Amino acid sequence: MKLLTKAIETKLRANEEIARETGESGKPVVKFFNPCGAGTWLISDMDEDGICFGLCDLGMGTPELGTVSIQELQSVNVGFGLGIERDIHWEATKSLMDYANDARECGYINA
Repeated sequence: MKLLTKAIETKLRANEEIARETGESGKPVVKFFNPCGAGTWLISDMDEDGICFGLCDLGMGTPELGTVSIQELQSVNVGFGLGIERDIHWEATKSLMDYANDARECGYINA
């Protein structure tokens, strides 16, 4: 599965521009997940080098805001010939900070 469509990439880059100007991230644009285990990423923006910013949870009980390379996510092999996938049915209902606050309370991303 292709992690980024042109439409998603356009939204991520637009959000990066807004974040650079305001210092704040809005709603996440896309959710990535490991189909074979732990790992969830809610991504709100991406710079020109493919570095994404969002809420990252590797399944260790400590979700955190940070960066991840889209190229790195695309290169992950989780077994059975599968890689990281995009949740095509997911749509953000709150801001990235709200997801982060909830995740800190729960110990995982609940999205």
